[in-house]
Amino acid sequence: MAATGTCDPTRVRVPVAVALRVLGLSRQGYYKWLADPVSQRDWDDAHLLHLIRAVNADDPTLGYRLITDELDDEHGIRVGENRVHRLCKAAGLTASHHKKRSKAGSTGPAPHDDLIAVEDEHGVIRHVFAATGPNQLWLWDISEHPTTWIPAIVATPTGGVEDGWSDLQRRTA
Repeated sequence: MAATGTCDPTRVRVPVAVALRVLGLSRQGYYKWLADPVSQRDWDDAHLLHLIRAVNADDPTLGYRLITDELDDEHGIRVGENRVHRLCKAAGLTASHHKKRSKAGSTGPAPHDDLIAVEDEHGVIRHVFAATGPNQLWLWDISEHPTTWIPAIVATPTGGVEDGWSDLQRRTA
């Protein structure tokens, strides 16, 4: 038996057994899906999400916990907070006063206010890390970066570059 599809002569029809073996699916699961492509849980989630959207439209300040209470009190639907949270998250519904936090490990804003940005003759913004004298350009002080086992290339505030190998040779010589 070939896999279901249109009768287009340019389309390649693959036997069901081959397709399921390649996709790593069971024959039983495929035929169960073929008989009922929308599960009862998906059907219930769709109806619940419709009610959640209605509750959120009435009062957008409610978070998922209060939406759960509202569904129980107003609509008589007892549902868990985790399920409401999952559906709200999938639909992108949040309380209107919800503050989005940054991801863990994000650095935040740039450490400088782009004081070193220069626009060249082609309109491209480039960063110039060279200074003509002391105290004119400062990003952060990383000129002293002691390493014992790995050579490091360290940028100095005056725009020069120190090589960890030559620095190591100077210290040991």
